[in-house]
Amino acid sequence: MPCSRQEKRRVTRMRSAVLAAALLAAAAEAWAQETPIPAARVVTRLAEPPARRIVVSIPDRKLALVEDGRVVKTYAVAVGAKISPSPAGEFHIVHRITQPTYYAPGKIIAPGPANPLGTRWLGLSQKGYGIHGTNELGSIGRNVSHGCVRMRNGDIEELFELVRAGDWVELHAERTVELAEIFGGKQEIPRAALAAAVQATTGIARDIAEAPAVRANDR
Repeated sequence: MPCSRQEKRRVTRMRSAVLAAALLAAAAEAWAQETPIPAARVVTRLAEPPARRIVVSIPDRKLALVEDGRVVKTYAVAVGAKISPSPAGEFHIVHRITQPTYYAPGKIIAPGPANPLGTRWLGLSQKGYGIHGTNELGSIGRNVSHGCVRMRNGDIEELFELVRAGDWVELHAERTVELAEIFGGKQEIPRAALAAAVQATTGIARDIAEAPAVRANDR
């Protein structure tokens, strides 16, 4: 049965939308795979950032101190294991403790070489989590902690002197444009955005599949 002009226009719009989505997806993939990260290590944010902040990339297992929009220093760290992940979000430093004592149920470890917290503790506004040293140097660069961010003792001692209580701390679970600028590498498309794109594309494709065919000689 010949289609009405309104039906033909609807099908044409859907097909155009699918083509545009495919082109956009291809362009995004090409950008992610081939676009080099700018050499300048300057952080760009839409909102006005705090003057000094600590930025942690959980997938990179790295930490950066950023001051006045510029990367001061980066460090390799250990982050939370799969069963005890580091919390993602924005926090601030509430405690600065030298030679901390380790407390756990049924266990207290005084400062020293056997202390799991190493030589410094930067406590975060989320209770129980912090940035600290370690007595297990082999854990740096891995996902092995109970959720805290571990650093080499020499690194945490250096960072400790550069920050103060109240400084901002960001823990990112996914890579962003900013993290790519700071730590290098490529930006990843966030899982939520990817899922939304797939869902939207699937819906358009279903509409086209269910639409009636339009013959070239239809008027």
